[in-house]
Amino acid sequence: MAATLIYCYDPMCSWCWGFRPTWNKLQKSLQSLVDANQLTIQPMLGGLAVDSDAPMPEDMKGKLEGTWHHIQSALGTEFNFDFWRTASPRRSTYPACRACYVARDSGLEDEMYHAIQNAYYLQAKNPSDLDTLTDCADQIGLNTEGFAKAMQHVKDKQLIEQEIQQARQLGLNSFPSLALLIGDKLTPIALDYKDASSMVTAIKKALS
Repeated sequence: MAATLIYCYDPMCSWCWGFRPTWNKLQKSLQSLVDANQLTIQPMLGGLAVDSDAPMPEDMKGKLEGTWHHIQSALGTEFNFDFWRTASPRRSTYPACRACYVARDSGLEDEMYHAIQNAYYLQAKNPSDLDTLTDCADQIGLNTEGFAKAMQHVKDKQLIEQEIQQARQLGLNSFPSLALLIGDKLTPIALDYKDASSMVTAIKKALS
């Protein structure tokens, strides 16, 4: 029976950005299992924060900037802290989640995920804004007019909300998180932000 490794994430989750290099290594380490049809890797959007046009409160801005500093010192992750001075932050990650969902249809979900992270964490652009997300879509080769229509469709049909509900039902409530689904048995995989090997071992053990 083929197993599914579910990777639950939010493109605006700073810990997901910190995890990215190790996640890339983990996927490479599992490629032989994917090629042998023993494992499927399935991204699932977590949805940190609903749609909002309200400016982010100052205390939350301070708290989140502090989280960035913590991740930088713990993992060596690069951040552009100008974001907190120049980008008019809002507590709203659903638009960025929708952009990844839209890109999935073209097989470009990971490319969109990475483009959003680069815009947000390195270029101090705000992925809560449709303009930023449209730029990301253009960068990865999506038609921007079609992208805008698809974004509205995903919003109207509440497709992100449905996926988030699925994640919650599976107990995937923190981001990033990993779980291995074999049949109807779900095995959480403990994250190691610095080294993929323990996760590879845990996944292979669960598969055997």
